[in-house]
Amino acid sequence: METDIQGFYKDKVVFLTGATGFLGKVIIEKLLRTTEVKRIYSMIRPKRGQDIQERLAVWKKEPLFEVLLQSKPKALERIFIIAGDCLEKDLGISKTDRQLLSSEVHIVIHGAATVRFNEPLHVALAINTRATKLMLQLAKEMVHLEAYLHISTAFSNCVIFRIEEKFYPEHLTCDSGKVLAISELLSDQMMDNLTPTLLGSFPNTYTYTKALAEDVILRESGDLPLSIFRPAIIIATHKEPVSGWIDNLYGPIALLYGAGHGVLRVSTCNKNGDASLVPVDYCANMALASIWQTSMEKTQRDLKSQPAIYTLAPSKGNLLNNMDFVKHSLSCREDLPLTKMIWYPFVHCISTPWLFPLAAFFYHTLPGYFFDLALILSGRKPRLVKLYRNIHANIAILQHFMHNSWSFETKSTDRLRAVMSLEDRRLYSFDMEALDWKKYFETALLGMRLFLGKEPPTKESFDQGRRLLRRLKILHYSLMTVLAAIAGWILWTLVKLII
Repeated sequence: METDIQGFYKDKVVFLTGATGFLGKVIIEKLLRTTEVKRIYSMIRPKRGQDIQERLAVWKKEPLFEVLLQSKPKALERIFIIAGDCLEKDLGISKTDRQLLSSEVHIVIHGAATVRFNEPLHVALAINTRATKLMLQLAKEMVHLEAYLHISTAFSNCVIFRIEEKFYPEHLTCDSGKVLAISELLSDQMMDNLTPTLLGSFPNTYTYTKALAEDVILRESGDLPLSIFRPAIIIATHKEPVSGWIDNLYGPIALLYGAGHGVLRVSTCNKNGDASLVPVDYCANMALASIWQTSMEKTQRDLKSQPAIYTLAPSKGNLLNNMDFVKHSLSCREDLPLTKMIWYPFVHCISTPWLFPLAAFFYHTLPGYFFDLALILSGRKPRLVKLYRNIHANIAILQHFMHNSWSFETKSTDRLRAVMSLEDRRLYSFDMEALDWKKYFETALLGMRLFLGKEPPTKESFDQGRRLLRRLKILHYSLMTVLAAIAGWILWTLVKLII
């Protein structure tokens, strides 16, 4: 028997941007697996030598789609590609495809974005902000539109530390219309030169252009049946369709991956701060549920009312502390060790930002030079010092988020759960209050080992990892003992000189 949400999606035509992204793929999989959606139009652009058909064809081999294809072998045939690119004028969509979308689509999910924090402003502005305006214009042409979901981020207003589910245009140095108008007049280089002036208090071009995109919606969505979804930092799946599935090395997962290999040994963060993490399957579930609710609340939204905003972040009764995150990330090193570790996994957190470069030199850079020297002497290419430069650059970019904490209001999200049936709450779960973080990280670390490390979950692989871990542990503590003895000798010598 169909649930309310399943019944809503039956025979619907969905248009999705950001289809090849982390969240986009999970949304598509969940739609195809749990509903009888009629068709999904996915806007895709060629990338890294792969044309758009090739980018879709590889999904048949991805672990994410295994459960779906076992139950519905022809499910991916419901996906139809729309060639497009958010960097292009008019989104790069042909006139024919535009007419097709306008005449058939019931639901729009706009998830395409560049998530690079250090993206040049002219690029981030084109993809994250201008494309949002173009998508709204396209949606206004859709004669059967029932719901439009704009996927933003919980950090789109990170210049303040208590964020409610409302718009904050007052924090922008210039409104979205003026910024887009300026970008049309200036060259890319001149636009990028204005970055410090336009960003104001925003820490990077990503959060700034996502805030601008919300301003576009506030000013130009009109009477569209539209809502905004603000997820916190998205990480591996909790349960669906595969526990621990992930396909990228962004943000916290990169830290986990580096720590698991014994590469990352020191980081910087506010030890008492909170880690705002959410599983990607929870995000997909909430996105689909909020679309259903948006369709229920329309028909034509009052021009004076603002679109609903739904935030998904850790519950106030189940927050994840930064040090708990570090503890959980190392909790399975004995049970799920990697077979390609270069050192015994451990992480020291430096709470004072100016001390981090000094600690990083002794924990990372100096050992990196010794490691690279060993590689050179063995006839291999040095790589660790370069890797550490990239790690340190990424930590610098993330520092604003690692040393601050935010409180997110989730009243709309709580109301959404309240109106869902018990079966829909089970099928489209996003209850952050009930999430067991310890168990979650056990599956996430196993997923990281399998999907990112490409290490099979076999007894032989785990035994190999444990043998390596034992050797590295002996080396680690032997080195610590030697260094402690040297430090003690130096200290004793200095004391004797003073006395």
